Amino acid sequence: MLGILFNDKECKELDYVLRKELDEMLLDLNDSRLDGDIKTAIAKRYKIIFRMYARIASPKELSRYALNMRTYR
Repeated sequence: MLGILFNDKECKELDYVLRKELDEMLLDLNDSRLDGDIKTAIAKRYKIIFRMYARIASPKELSRYALNMRTYR
Protein backbone atom coordinates (compact mmCIF):
# COMPACT_ATOMS: atom_id res chain seq x y z
CA MET A 1 0.00 0.00 0.00
CA LEU A 2 1.22 3.49 -0.82
CA GLY A 3 0.34 6.76 0.81
CA ILE A 4 0.45 10.25 -0.62
CA LEU A 5 -0.14 13.58 1.06
CA PHE A 6 -1.90 16.25 -0.99
CA ASN A 7 -2.45 19.89 -0.18
CA ASP A 8 -5.87 21.44 -0.83
CA LYS A 9 -5.04 22.63 -4.34
CA GLU A 10 -3.62 19.25 -5.36
CA CYS A 11 -6.65 17.45 -3.95
CA LYS A 12 -9.00 19.65 -5.97
CA GLU A 13 -6.93 19.01 -9.10
CA LEU A 14 -7.01 15.26 -8.54
CA ASP A 15 -10.77 15.46 -8.01
CA TYR A 16 -11.15 17.35 -11.29
CA VAL A 17 -8.96 14.94 -13.27
CA LEU A 18 -10.72 11.85 -11.94
CA ARG A 19 -14.19 13.32 -12.63
CA LYS A 20 -13.22 14.20 -16.20
CA GLU A 21 -11.83 10.72 -16.77
CA LEU A 22 -15.01 9.12 -15.41
CA ASP A 23 -17.13 11.38 -17.63
CA GLU A 24 -15.14 10.39 -20.72
CA MET A 25 -15.43 6.71 -19.92
CA LEU A 26 -19.20 7.04 -19.39
CA LEU A 27 -19.48 8.57 -22.86
CA ASP A 28 -17.45 5.71 -24.31
CA LEU A 29 -19.53 3.08 -22.52
CA ASN A 30 -22.69 4.56 -24.02
CA ASP A 31 -21.22 4.72 -27.54
CA SER A 32 -22.98 2.13 -29.70
CA ARG A 33 -20.09 2.07 -32.19
CA LEU A 34 -17.76 0.32 -29.72
CA ASP A 35 -17.83 -3.47 -29.49
CA GLY A 36 -18.15 -5.59 -26.37
CA ASP A 37 -14.44 -6.28 -25.80
CA ILE A 38 -13.60 -2.59 -25.81
CA LYS A 39 -16.49 -1.77 -23.50
CA THR A 40 -15.36 -4.53 -21.12
CA ALA A 41 -11.86 -3.04 -20.99
CA ILE A 42 -13.28 0.43 -20.38
CA ALA A 43 -15.57 -0.91 -17.64
CA LYS A 44 -12.60 -2.53 -15.86
CA ARG A 45 -10.68 0.74 -15.98
CA TYR A 46 -13.79 2.61 -14.84
CA LYS A 47 -13.92 0.47 -11.68
CA ILE A 48 -10.34 1.37 -10.82
CA ILE A 49 -10.79 5.10 -11.40
CA PHE A 50 -14.11 5.03 -9.54
CA ARG A 51 -12.46 3.47 -6.47
CA MET A 52 -9.77 6.17 -6.57
CA TYR A 53 -12.43 8.86 -6.79
CA ALA A 54 -14.38 7.25 -3.94
CA ARG A 55 -11.51 8.00 -1.57
CA ILE A 56 -11.83 11.76 -2.00
CA ALA A 57 -15.45 12.39 -3.06
CA SER A 58 -18.51 12.92 -0.94
CA PRO A 59 -21.26 10.27 -1.15
CA LYS A 60 -23.47 12.73 -3.04
CA GLU A 61 -20.80 13.35 -5.69
CA LEU A 62 -19.95 9.67 -5.83
CA SER A 63 -23.53 8.61 -6.50
CA ARG A 64 -23.39 10.50 -9.81
CA TYR A 65 -20.79 8.04 -11.08
CA ALA A 66 -22.15 4.80 -9.61
CA LEU A 67 -22.90 2.32 -12.38
CA ASN A 68 -24.90 -0.81 -12.75
CA MET A 69 -21.91 -2.77 -14.00
CA ARG A 70 -24.03 -5.64 -15.35
CA THR A 71 -25.03 -3.29 -18.16
CA TYR A 72 -21.44 -3.03 -19.43
CA ARG A 73 -20.25 -6.64 -19.25
